[in-house]
Formats: sequence, structure tokens, C-alpha cells
Amino acid sequence: MNPFVNQQFMSLIVLVLLWTLPWKGVALWKSARNGQKTWFVILFLVNTVALLEIVYIFFFSKPKGRETVLSAESKN
Repeated sequence: MNPFVNQQFMSLIVLVLLWTLPWKGVALWKSARNGQKTWFVILFLVNTVALLEIVYIFFFSKPKGRETVLSAESKN
């Protein structure tokens, strides 16, 4: 096998990991903090090269910080 092809393949794998791991970490953290066990399991088991994680973060996770700010303002 050509060593150059092996090196390119390994570089691609490293780039995919560097792209995927932060997104997966944030998505798993948000789903755990929100108590969304089903989302946590799906995000943990399914690898979509961060596409599912990005969709979850921006469309399905609850904005925790915003809710607390709004509730604090309504008390005043």
C-alpha cells in the first residue's frame, strides 16, 4: 500500500475527529444538563460527523441561560 495514501487517510481521520469531538461534547453536555436522556443516548451512539449534534444544539436544546434571565427580570 502506498504510504502517501495512508498518511492522507490518517490526516483526514484526525481532521474529522477534531471537528466532531467538540460538537459532540457540547451536545452531550447540554442534553445531560437539560435532562434529555433520549437525546443523550442518540447523540452518544450515532456518529453523523457532527451534523446531528449541531442540529440538536441550535434547534432542540433548551436555552437554559435565557430562561433564568427572563424569570429573574419578571420577579423585579
